[in-house]
Amino acid sequence: MEKALPSIPAKRYFTIGEVSDLCGVKPHVLRYWEQEFTQLRPMKRRGNRRYYQHHEVLMIRRIRDLLYDQGFTISGARNKLQELVQVERDKRRAGEVMLEGVEVIEVEESSFDDFEDSAPPEERDRFSEKLLLVRRELFEIRDLLTSTY
Repeated sequence: MEKALPSIPAKRYFTIGEVSDLCGVKPHVLRYWEQEFTQLRPMKRRGNRRYYQHHEVLMIRRIRDLLYDQGFTISGARNKLQELVQVERDKRRAGEVMLEGVEVIEVEESSFDDFEDSAPPEERDRFSEKLLLVRRELFEIRDLLTSTY
C-alpha cells in the first residue's frame, strides 16, 4: 500500500524539487513529462529554473495517478488528460460551476408561499429586493469563478 501524498501548501509558485516531493516523482521525470504533456508548461525564470503553479501540481498528480495507479501508457494518459480537459471546458461553456464539497440546501417552495401570504406588502417587497441582490451577486461570483479557469 502506497502512502498518501502530502497536502499542497498555499503558495503561488513551487520549485521542481518541491513539486517532486509533493507528487512523489523525481525531477527528471517531471522534465520528461513536460515534453510528453503539452498542458504542462511551468514558468521558467533565470537560468531556466522551473516554477510550477498550484494547478500544474494538481495536473502532475493526475498524470501520476493515470500512469502509476491506473496503468495507462504515456499515450493513453495523454489522451485521457485531453478528454478530462475537454469535459471541463464543456462544463464551463455550458455555464456550470463545479462546487465540490458544497452542501446543497433544499428549501420547500411552500415556505416562501407561506411567507408571501402572511407578510405585509412592504416586507414582501424588501424580501424580493434582497433576493434579487443575492441572485445578482451569485451570478457575479459564478462569472468570476468561471473566468479564472
